[in-house]
Amino acid sequence: MSTTGRAHALEVRDLGVAYRVRGVDRQVLRSLSFTVEAGRSYGLVGESGCGKSTAALAAVRYLPRNGKVTAGSVTVAGEDMLARSGDALRRTRAGAVSMVYQDPGKALNPSIRVGRQVAEVFEVGGASKDESHDRAQAILAKVQIADPASVMERYPHQLSGGMQQRVVIAMALAPNPALLILDEPTTGLDATVESEVLDLVAALRTEFESSVLFISHNLAVIAKMCDTVGVLYAGKLVEEGPARQVFDDPRHPYTVGLLRCIPKGGQRKDRHRLDTIPGFLPELGADLPGCVFADRCALAEEKCRTEPPPLYDVGPGRGSRCHFHERAQTLPREEAREMPMPPVREEGQPLLRADALAKTFHQSGHDVHALADVSAEIWPGETLGLVGESGSGKTTLARVLLGITPRDEGGVLELDGADLPPTTGKRSTEQVRAIQIVFQNPDSALNRRHSVRMIVGRALTKLAGLSGSAREEKLLDLTRSVKLADRFLSVRPSALSGGLKQRVAIARAFAGNPRLVVCDEPTSALDVSVQAAILNLLADLQQQEHATYLFISHDLGLVRYLSDRIVVLYLGRVMEIGPAEAVFTGPHHPYTEALFSAVPSLDGQRPARIKLAGEIPSAADPPGGCVFHTRCPRKLSTGVCESTEPPLLEGEPGHQIRCHIPLTELRTIQLSESAPSQGGTP
Repeated sequence: MSTTGRAHALEVRDLGVAYRVRGVDRQVLRSLSFTVEAGRSYGLVGESGCGKSTAALAAVRYLPRNGKVTAGSVTVAGEDMLARSGDALRRTRAGAVSMVYQDPGKALNPSIRVGRQVAEVFEVGGASKDESHDRAQAILAKVQIADPASVMERYPHQLSGGMQQRVVIAMALAPNPALLILDEPTTGLDATVESEVLDLVAALRTEFESSVLFISHNLAVIAKMCDTVGVLYAGKLVEEGPARQVFDDPRHPYTVGLLRCIPKGGQRKDRHRLDTIPGFLPELGADLPGCVFADRCALAEEKCRTEPPPLYDVGPGRGSRCHFHERAQTLPREEAREMPMPPVREEGQPLLRADALAKTFHQSGHDVHALADVSAEIWPGETLGLVGESGSGKTTLARVLLGITPRDEGGVLELDGADLPPTTGKRSTEQVRAIQIVFQNPDSALNRRHSVRMIVGRALTKLAGLSGSAREEKLLDLTRSVKLADRFLSVRPSALSGGLKQRVAIARAFAGNPRLVVCDEPTSALDVSVQAAILNLLADLQQQEHATYLFISHDLGLVRYLSDRIVVLYLGRVMEIGPAEAVFTGPHHPYTEALFSAVPSLDGQRPARIKLAGEIPSAADPPGGCVFHTRCPRKLSTGVCESTEPPLLEGEPGHQIRCHIPLTELRTIQLSESAPSQGGTP
């Protein structure tokens, strides 16, 4: 029992789960035990494939057909979940436990209005139709949805990602569950929306007195949200304890490795590559007689391969499943590579130049101004980072550069000083080959019917004009350059991990020797270990091939690590542009300042949170004056922000800000209000 006298919200004891694959039961969870105490939050972290989501699905009895519990017990609010079935199980799911999934778009029915879906939750609980409607509107207001009556009449696709996630959270909290399970609920959200959703969950957790099982590969989010953390590897809990203590003083080599993969404040590609965890997770159902992490651990000895370590007591409420836990932090770093990047020389013609670029969509009789007067250059060998909230125009700009979406007339787009036609159909083969893209989701970008050899080889034929032995030689050289073993060439994407799929996508993008590679959220769905390997790969290719990138991401720490210069977009306008270090160290545009303040940090130190009022306005009806004034926490009282659009002015060499507040005044304000430590700045 918990200290509050209530039953534990979730108690998992010696749980074993196996999936049946090709007629063989393959173990996924191995004697897993952990407890979520009443009124507390528990974080579960680890790489994809380690069993985090399987543990959550087993807790609510939602395992797929080929999955089964082979041992152990699961209780939710004192009720034995494994002993329940039929109506009893449905009642427990409807009242005692709720789950919020990673993709809210898939959790909502696209053909049913939002209000009807939320009201159904109350109807299942026995409320009348009228009462359910009223309670649905009330719960939507509770999750801070402005004008809930209007939102109830919309379909899910008419809401932003953040709004969809709030609706899903409202539905999950509607029955006032004893346990709320959050499975990667903020992975696809930008920094400000993520912060708002996390603050909302924290506030509602207190109000509803719910317990939380929070699953995420974002360690900083877990540090912010959870009292206790469990580190899962190959279905085994390898470390557990108070979240702050585990992240400050990790006592298992796997935890140490995960923490080293994350770019720390100020870490950049030209100073040091990121640490990675060598090797891969064991195959599903692999026989692991000793420590499950032994094959990837630099501290491992023969004992580790033959004797499974117990959960050693390493402090109050802490445990580590490592024979050498006392020296876990002496884990040798993987090859330290000081690889200076070739300097970016802003001389002569830029590789790509955009001037007064605009894009207007025509929807339902309205003009939607997705891009407005965007001007920027990308120089050979540099990485230009592109940041901003969802709806700011990042992806539209990328599509315009690629020729997928034609730009408005009047804007200028040049490649090597020559005009670049607005669509791929009007561009030459050389121009098409010059700009390639690595998409966010390799599953959608790669043909699942083709082997890796076919996917990369076809790109070599179409973009580079190679065939026969020349194509084969280039294919091997290309796949090896992205550290893809030859054995994977005959494999289809479905048999590859997320990180390996993204390596295939990068190899394909480089097949035609592109001048510019657009990286559109290439690591957002990847674990920190795989993410570090992909970032190192991009940096290596830039160092060796003098590659040029447009790097789009909502993870500002990654943008700082990889980018030479940064562009900040808001409502299709450039609000700030400048060298990465100048943009990050400030003074910033107030919008940039708000973005940075929204990012959680592992050390718990960051600038004071600046909350933006409301959501990003509609591009069909942008505010007059400065488009950011409706949300700006530093809006001037003179009325100039509402009446006059500020120009993009250069306050420092190469650093431009679109704001009526003078640069010196911005610096004074932001320095006076900054946190004592800069450690939290991404």
